[in-house]
Order: sequence, then C-alpha cells, then structure tokens
Amino acid sequence: MYGNVKSDVREVLNKLCEFKKVHIVEGAVCADHVHLCVSIPPKLSISEFVGYLKGKSALMIFDKHPEIGSKWDRSFWAPGY
Repeated sequence: MYGNVKSDVREVLNKLCEFKKVHIVEGAVCADHVHLCVSIPPKLSISEFVGYLKGKSALMIFDKHPEIGSKWDRSFWAPGY
C-alpha cells in the first residue's frame, strides 16, 4: 500500500476504532500488511472486533479506490488475523 491508499487505510482504521471505542496503542501500514496493537474494551471479543475491522475497512477502501479490487474478487485482507 502506497500513497493515497496508505493514508486512506490509516484514516479508515482510525475512524473504525473510534466508533468501537478501541484505542490504537501502536500501528504501522506497510507495503503489503498492517500491524496494530490495540486496547479493546472488555465487552468486545477479539475475533468480533477483528472481523468488524477487516469487513468494514475493506468496503470503505473499495469505495474510495475501486481500481484496487477486481469485479469478481472483492477481497482486500488475507483470511485470519
């Protein structure tokens, strides 16, 4: 991820974490992956939050950058966490 995509990924992840009251302790957007260290409220499970973050962020990134994904394959993140 470079240029506008990198800054948009950072912006989207910050916004989604704010919605769920999750504090980003440390993070880095690299060329082909993202590192996040977050503080999650006890009412959220880790898998629930990661699923929310990956699902919503992929949709928001595809809205801003439709050239990234193909018409048939709309996957942005790798499976798992």
